[in-house]
Amino acid sequence: MRILLNLVWLVLAGVWMAIGYVIAGVICCVLIVTIPWGIASFRIALFTLWPFGQRLEKRADHGVGSTLGNVIWFVVAGWWLAIGHVFTAIALAVTIIGIPFAWANLKLIPVSLTPLGRRIVDVDDPRTFGVGPTTATTPIPGARREVPWYGR
Repeated sequence: MRILLNLVWLVLAGVWMAIGYVIAGVICCVLIVTIPWGIASFRIALFTLWPFGQRLEKRADHGVGSTLGNVIWFVVAGWWLAIGHVFTAIALAVTIIGIPFAWANLKLIPVSLTPLGRRIVDVDDPRTFGVGPTTATTPIPGARREVPWYGR
């Protein structure tokens, strides 16, 4: 089902929105100082091509640099990409079949406004939900390891 949704999305909105992100990324990479925004724009372009089966989440390690970068991004490119998502969502919502795609388009607006400090994760990856081998076996620096009562 995910493949079918992604293929229909690709034809209806994915290609056009990805082109917008690629154009923004190329402009950012040409102006050498803004290469981090260009890389973020290319990453979002890939997410825009295949959004079903993936989700966005804020990174826990983002800081002041990401916040300042997001302010600059919003002023330079974020607002017009968000407007593109709104207009595309309105066009998709005209038909009943397009409503899920319109909703997916509206869910892309936050990342179009603030791309830094976010990451794209697969919804099937158990590590993204706090379970799995990386969270269970990776110790937290400085934390005391708890031993169950039956293991003492």
